[in-house]
Amino acid sequence: MLLEATVFGLSIDPASNTPIVMLKIEDDRVVPIWIGLLEASAIASEMRKVRFDRPMTHDLFKDLMQALTCRVTSVEVREIRDNTFYARIHVASNQGEFSLDARPSDAIALALRFEAPIYVDSKVADQAAQIMPAAEEEEGEAVDQSEEGKKWADYLNSLSPDDFGKV
Repeated sequence: MLLEATVFGLSIDPASNTPIVMLKIEDDRVVPIWIGLLEASAIASEMRKVRFDRPMTHDLFKDLMQALTCRVTSVEVREIRDNTFYARIHVASNQGEFSLDARPSDAIALALRFEAPIYVDSKVADQAAQIMPAAEEEEGEAVDQSEEGKKWADYLNSLSPDDFGKV
């Protein structure tokens, strides 16, 4: 069964200094997904509606899809296998519908850009519940409170077009 989710926030794993995107599902559980720094930047910039002079990778992909009259209709975080999350991007076009295998971070970044719903399979939510407590126990944006976590949070919050350079 698929459960609708929203991006609850971004955090940093204090043990590995790896960004984590937190998805809050409809029953208030949180699904943490470890992602790369560039993908965290892509998600953060879209959440904050930061626009750049030149398109970033996910913006370029969105522009290409729109030029081909395609749109993302939804994304699904489908499974966890060997500690790796798997996702699907569902696309509609004039020729029909299809789906693409994707990393959850890329799928989420595109879903945000297309304002498409994000879903998490209930089995994934059950597995993630062992990692993260219910969101109602958290207050505000999910942020690692260690010194290193605060540095990463400050970095993600301070992103601007100048940080990525101009062409």
